[in-house]
Amino acid sequence: MYLLDSTHCIMIMSGDISLRRKVESLADTPMATCVVVVGELLFGAHKSEQAERNINLVESLLNSLHIYQVDMKTAKIYGRLKSGILDRFGLRGRAKRRIARTERLGFRDNDIWIAAVAKRHDLVIVSGDSDFQRLQSVEDLRVESW
Repeated sequence: MYLLDSTHCIMIMSGDISLRRKVESLADTPMATCVVVVGELLFGAHKSEQAERNINLVESLLNSLHIYQVDMKTAKIYGRLKSGILDRFGLRGRAKRRIARTERLGFRDNDIWIAAVAKRHDLVIVSGDSDFQRLQSVEDLRVESW
């Protein structure tokens, strides 16, 4: 099963032809996203110039996808991933690691949560974000960019 990130969801809602063809070619393969992506999509819709229209587009898309939630197992994976990021990409030395922030290393918290959901449920992340490719050096993740 595929876990779509925010960018790919937006591309689908925008009618991106190549992405629609890819999704159609995988019609028998379930598509999903997670509650973190839902929050990102709804935030963007609320802040847009056509908020009502875009909220409706988001809700329409979400009706066609399975939505994974964040649970205790996901939270444990998130903690392990975030710690692994600091170990792999952060400053050396225990004191320096304590003050390091994953955002300064180019990793957004929401992307770490999305990766944790994918890891928890053995999903393939569909994203063009380099965060996910870099996360593959921390932990085994399956990532595709369409």
